[in-house]
Amino acid sequence: MECILFRHGIAADWRDWQREDHSRPLTDEGIEKTEKAVKGLIRLGVSPTHLLCSPYLRTRQTADIVKKTLEFTSRPQLCPELRPDASPEDVLNALTSFSEDDCVFCVGHEPLLGHTAGAMVLGQPVSGLSFKKAGACCIRFHGKPRSGNGVLYWWLEPAQLRKLAKS
Repeated sequence: MECILFRHGIAADWRDWQREDHSRPLTDEGIEKTEKAVKGLIRLGVSPTHLLCSPYLRTRQTADIVKKTLEFTSRPQLCPELRPDASPEDVLNALTSFSEDDCVFCVGHEPLLGHTAGAMVLGQPVSGLSFKKAGACCIRFHGKPRSGNGVLYWWLEPAQLRKLAKS
């Protein structure tokens, strides 16, 4: 199995947001930069079989950009295990239902995604592993996904993804 972890794009600043955090949308800049970053994934040959996202608005909007840009035919699946208050174990458990041949694209939040990447590759969350907004990594598993059983294939910041899209 291949798992792509992707952080949502730039959203409205939480300090200025007067409503519930789950309803914070992407900004215009966030939409534009996310579209360009996802185009960089095309150069890497990313072709998901499943698209999962947190139920928060900004991750749903990001998943919609992924769907459109990568020409994914199914609707993104809302996955509560990708909410900001979830744990890496929650994410790993959600992935166990997929087959070894699947490429599961997960749109979520920090620090969950960074902690999850650490757990997948090193068996526990690791400080210093974090995603910038619209950044991504690819972790591969042989067999069912388990803590410490993943192999990091690539990790790219959004600026690197956007540069890939231009070349």
